Amino acid sequence: MRGAVAVAILAAVALSGCAREFEPPFDPGVCYYVVPSETRGEEPRLNVVARDQPQIELCAARLEEMRVRFLRMGGSNREIIGAYQGQFIFIDQQGVKFGRSLTGARFFALARTGDGRLAVPGAIVRDEDGRPLAVAENPPTAPAQ
Repeated sequence: MRGAVAVAILAAVALSGCAREFEPPFDPGVCYYVVPSETRGEEPRLNVVARDQPQIELCAARLEEMRVRFLRMGGSNREIIGAYQGQFIFIDQQGVKFGRSLTGARFFALARTGDGRLAVPGAIVRDEDGRPLAVAENPPTAPAQ
């Protein structure tokens, strides 16, 4: 009997330690800014940045626009987190990354060019050191014959 009670108590303690991870909302077309919680154990808050966004990249652009606007007003937050249809968006000095959780793996989506703009990583021309120089131009079109 004591063994069963001990197992039940141990199981209750183990389950209480499993906190549910914060998940991004799945609202279609809604772009959110995720405000990190200031106290431990509290979930982050969500603020709507834009509605009717057809793609996650456009949501990232709205978040970058918000980040730059706040920096111009004297803010100091250079890294922000957003959410769009079940995915998190992480914007920092390297560029934009997407992820399914706040602490899990992240997929690199957009890189910063030499002048700080965002572009698809394959479109960036780099120098010998690997530093970004500029966004590549469109290839010239062949003259019509």
